[in-house]
Amino acid sequence: MISQKKESLSAIAESPPPSGEVATSLSVLLAEDDPALQRYLQIVLERAGYRVIAANDGLEAMKAAFASSIDIVITDAVMPNLDGNELCRFFRSTPQFSHIPVVLLSALEKKDTQPGFEPHAFLGKPISPEQLLECVDEILVAHR
Repeated sequence: MISQKKESLSAIAESPPPSGEVATSLSVLLAEDDPALQRYLQIVLERAGYRVIAANDGLEAMKAAFASSIDIVITDAVMPNLDGNELCRFFRSTPQFSHIPVVLLSALEKKDTQPGFEPHAFLGKPISPEQLLECVDEILVAHR
């Protein structure tokens, strides 16, 4: 399993960046507590031209949002300190961040959320690079 992840990371790092519809100056806040998956997703997003701000949990992501300009949040649903649903609720209920789209990633079934605090998209794990980038591109184009 670890060697497969290393091979995947190497293949992504060596491949040419895809041509996307979205400007390369956009920032993604990535909240993921699994270090290997966080690095994998970060490489995928950076190769596509996004600037990535990585956080190890929801609390770090919340702090990073105040310290950086971000265009979209990608968060794991299950994390320590502040989970992805709580992080989504924070972004949707905080006026200065309520316009920022949130993508929730989970290996579990889609969890019910409170009305008005739903993520913009829900992606199941494992996720392919193409699926992630297509989702992010579509959301960012729609929110322009």
